[in-house]
Amino acid sequence: MQQDDETASYRGSTKATAQFVLWTLAWVATLAAARFGPEFVWDSRQLASWVAVAVNVLVGVAWIVAFFRFLLAADDLWRKIIQDALTATLGVSWVAGFGYLVADAAGLVAYDIDIALFPALLGVTYLVALIVGWIRYR
Repeated sequence: MQQDDETASYRGSTKATAQFVLWTLAWVATLAAARFGPEFVWDSRQLASWVAVAVNVLVGVAWIVAFFRFLLAADDLWRKIIQDALTATLGVSWVAGFGYLVADAAGLVAYDIDIALFPALLGVTYLVALIVGWIRYR
């Protein structure tokens, strides 16, 4: 009887993970369309750009819901590792983001940093924290 419960739980976790991956890919695709569409596809037509941005935001909301479902389906240890990694990422984003804003307002920054570096910093922080948590709790 317990094996049936574990199998059902495993299936639920696998399904939630697959849905999360698919929504992640959809969000990345709509983000790319919203970013590069005006330049390469629809020649800066504003209506098409607004539609692309709206679709990206709606898919992003679905992605967030899929992430919640993924977290609910994860076992307690993985949930803890993921939440710790997200905590570290949030901390880095606040400290780095506001640190840059303060330095820029004080005239200490000689050039503007490309905004694309910020999500890259968050992605690297999350991956490193996830790996550290995985190694820590092995």
